[in-house]
Amino acid sequence: MVDKVTWQKAGRVTEPGRYMFRFGWLTVTADDLRVWEQFPEASFTLVKKPDAGPDSDEYHLGLFELPSAPSPDHR
Repeated sequence: MVDKVTWQKAGRVTEPGRYMFRFGWLTVTADDLRVWEQFPEASFTLVKKPDAGPDSDEYHLGLFELPSAPSPDHR
């Protein structure tokens, strides 16, 4: 099961919509795309849609994380 989704894993989608992936259907919003446009390496938490049935594979993107910057080299 995938629990984090990057823009690359989402196929670098460019339009909001509902997309079929190996783990199920993923709805990507315009707000999600704006985050990826500004932070292409951001990863979103994959969230099962609350109104989806127990056997449904419908997801949306939740909170996102930015990759941590390398720590400065202190000598």
